[in-house]
Amino acid sequence: MLVELDSLAQVEALHGALLVADLPDVVELVPAATTVLIAVRPGSDGLAQARAVVEAADLSHPPDRTPRRVRLPISYDGPDLELVAETAGLSVDEVVALHSGAEYTVAFCGFAPGFGYLVGLPEPLQQARLENPRTKVPAGSVGIAGEFTGAYPRSSPGGWRLIGSTTAILFDAKRSDPALLAPGDHVRFEVAG
Repeated sequence: MLVELDSLAQVEALHGALLVADLPDVVELVPAATTVLIAVRPGSDGLAQARAVVEAADLSHPPDRTPRRVRLPISYDGPDLELVAETAGLSVDEVVALHSGAEYTVAFCGFAPGFGYLVGLPEPLQQARLENPRTKVPAGSVGIAGEFTGAYPRSSPGGWRLIGSTTAILFDAKRSDPALLAPGDHVRFEVAG
């Protein structure tokens, strides 16, 4: 079942309500920018149970739950750091202070396994994607695009403005939870050194 919503805040609220409901026949929840995909066990009552939660959910705010806190080490050494500073009318040090001083929330995951779209990026750092995307972005690169910041879990093409890099392993298929980040997690970037 795919539930379409009006905003990321509503996605967070519905995703949180479904997590709290802990429905036994829901096998996967996939939140995105304005949708939540609810996968249920075939032949079960999961769809009816999920519909009941969706209809009863208060979308004005997420349910109370303690978020997991994740700290990612970062070196501010990205090839677009000076471009981001210039575009924002800030110094490089001010960009670093703003980016590392904020607490982010994983809104949803996608693009590549382990890639979390983090919201909470300070407004001066909210900038457009690159006009000409790169054909290869190194694994661990930390970038910004629009209202989001995030780190590339593996080498891939990408159009985000790269401001730094992290040594964190964002995805490892051998871990019990392969992705380091999950929707709802709170994330801080800590200057490595």
